[in-house]
Amino acid sequence: MRQDGVAGGLPLVQMRNVTKDFAGTRALADISVDFWPGEVHAVVGENGAGKSTLMRVLAGLVGSFEGQIEIAGKVADVSSPAAAQSLGIAMIQQELSLVPGLCVSENIYLGIEPTKYGLVDKARMHQDASNVLARMGCHLDSRSRIRDVKMADRQLVEIAKGLARNPRVLILDEPTSALAKPEIAELLRIVRSLADAETACVYISHKLDEVFAVADRITVLRDGVLVRTAPLAEWTQGDVIVAMVGRELERPGPTSNRVDNGEVLLRVHGLARRGSFSSVSFELHRGEILGIAGLVGAGRTEVAEAIFGLQPADAGTIEVRGFSVRVRRPQDALRHGIAMVPEDRRRRGLVLQQNVSENLSLPWLRVVTRLGWVNRRAEARRVERVGQSVTIRAAMHRPVRELSGGNQQKVVIGKWLEQVPAILILDEPTRGIDVGAKLEIHRIIESLASDGIGIIVVSSELPEILRLSDRILVMRSGTMVGELSRGEASEEAIMALAAGGIGATGQFLTESEAG
Repeated sequence: MRQDGVAGGLPLVQMRNVTKDFAGTRALADISVDFWPGEVHAVVGENGAGKSTLMRVLAGLVGSFEGQIEIAGKVADVSSPAAAQSLGIAMIQQELSLVPGLCVSENIYLGIEPTKYGLVDKARMHQDASNVLARMGCHLDSRSRIRDVKMADRQLVEIAKGLARNPRVLILDEPTSALAKPEIAELLRIVRSLADAETACVYISHKLDEVFAVADRITVLRDGVLVRTAPLAEWTQGDVIVAMVGRELERPGPTSNRVDNGEVLLRVHGLARRGSFSSVSFELHRGEILGIAGLVGAGRTEVAEAIFGLQPADAGTIEVRGFSVRVRRPQDALRHGIAMVPEDRRRRGLVLQQNVSENLSLPWLRVVTRLGWVNRRAEARRVERVGQSVTIRAAMHRPVRELSGGNQQKVVIGKWLEQVPAILILDEPTRGIDVGAKLEIHRIIESLASDGIGIIVVSSELPEILRLSDRILVMRSGTMVGELSRGEASEEAIMALAAGGIGATGQFLTESEAG
């Protein structure tokens, strides 16, 4: 890390006494922080602590605020994204800002398209986009439409969009939330190389292992207030957690196996969808948490979506409690007691313009409706019961778009619980959620399993899979390549199966043995 800075030894960015209110609520309170060229500066805190708001101020996405920002020693105008970009500031946002109808390269160069003779030079744009993606170790076709690519690939395109602007200041807000371990390692390498080339990198993440792997300094925010800024060497992960939440978190150890040859709730046999996965077979027992692990593109989400009817399978059978069922759409799945919490909660799990109560009651509104009229008193009783069961810390009349990631995820889970499903599928259940909310979500999942619900957890976070699962299925290239019991499972064993090569027993697997 270098801190010789610019303009006579000054930081590249100086944020001074930044204060921001939203509808009478103070989101940021008198925050002063510096960002230097050649360093990775991590900004951490719980959901709602003000991290993203502070960075959105710097990126020109917030508008009016109190305080002052200096770039290279001069007072800067960051009143709009264009103004911030003209100063060399780029932000990779947590909530993707991509246009589904445009292709990959059009999204990466949106607003900065290369031209030739006054027209967009599409050939150069596709080539430049391919070069940026290759630099990231990504081989996605730059001509693919965003609506047709997977969530993890969309995340990579969002990152490429920031890199293509060759920024002086690069803000990364939860950049790895949809990525698996190899992609995360590659991104951290890129961030480190950018800092080595004198870029000021601001890294926001709930994943403290990433923070400690890449950061030079750490700033902790809590409730819109700056708690502490210090070099990495002066922090431990425990220190960071205490600073974030104001107390030490009780961290439960791995749970004991809840399953003892319980009733088979779900049996999947030979499930296949052309181009996505093939010959997938497994069972899920009553009260069991079944983890599904694998690298990005392994087919985990696709299998989950097939079982729920979002993207139906082409072949194979699904049985619920011993009876063969046909699942061609989510309504079919729900009728048979299968519910799902999707990977992208904002796009597929919530109605953002509605409030908490309206989102919670959507799946069962007809139950409290008579002759076209909703019994609001009965609805309110049910909503209050669900809100308490998943500990939603927000007023029921508040728009769900204003909630923290953790509370939004509780709403997505909670909306299924008034009419208790037999089977609950959770795809990336703690994506973009802080450490405190993550523990709460884990407790909710374990409590639901203890009540007899069969749960499938799809997660890119191996510690989460290991923490929750009674059994772990591992996928690679669209096929199931292994099953690990709780006693057999480790990060090394999972990665060996997911990537091919060394098996859980330490023996080298041939291609045919590995799947």
